[in-house]
Amino acid sequence: MHQTLRWERIHHMNFTKNIGMLVLAIFLIVYGVTTAFTIATPIILLGILALAAGILILLGK
Repeated sequence: MHQTLRWERIHHMNFTKNIGMLVLAIFLIVYGVTTAFTIATPIILLGILALAAGILILLGK
């Protein structure tokens, strides 16, 4: 039983607990994909994601 718990701990994906960094990561992925493949996305979406990431990082959330 101990082996199972250890296995789960080792192979569990560790997502960031900082929501600002998570939003920043989403922004960078969306921006990168839209730029690389010339996919049209509303500029307001990228602006909102960037603004939210910046505010959350500054607040330390």
